[in-house]
Amino acid sequence: FKALKLMPRTRLFGNSVLSFATKLASGYWNVMDPTNGFTAIHRNALFHLPLQKINNRYFFESDMLFRLGTIRAVVKELPMSAIYAEEDSNLKISAFAIRFGPAYIKIFFKRIFYTYFLRDFNAASLEMVVGSLLFLFGSIFGAKSWISASTGGELTSAGTVMLAAVPLIMGFQLLLSALHYDIGNVPDQPLQSRRLEIS
Repeated sequence: FKALKLMPRTRLFGNSVLSFATKLASGYWNVMDPTNGFTAIHRNALFHLPLQKINNRYFFESDMLFRLGTIRAVVKELPMSAIYAEEDSNLKISAFAIRFGPAYIKIFFKRIFYTYFLRDFNAASLEMVVGSLLFLFGSIFGAKSWISASTGGELTSAGTVMLAAVPLIMGFQLLLSALHYDIGNVPDQPLQSRRLEIS
């Protein structure tokens, strides 16, 4: 808590946004600050990574986490103190969103596809599909009905409201359930112990 008090508020907010984006994209919900620049990796994990595909610029840490997730490697954090002097933070949320937003979206959808559809199909996979369809239907149908009623000056019937609200709520609940499953699906068995079991 002492280190957080010393951190500039802009940087604290930026780090929080960046950490959440990295958690969502990589699936490592147990990692708080994966982009501080200090990393170490076991040679077994390094051997299984496609090193030529990993981003070699500012997106390195986030892309590395995504690649580690594809091989189900365990990622742990060690506490370290952050030291801040009088320097100004160059972190800008707008610039971050423009520069790295598309990359985070890309690895998020790739992770979901690899984890829940290509390599496995479980309850969370079904919840994602059905939840997304219901949520989209409720959103689109509700928006069209609202626009039609607004331009025509007519009251929307209770049945129309329910037809939009029920799929929207059900879809949201299913997506929340899939998110809950994903948070509990963080790898917890080291690669080297799995190799020993196989051999």
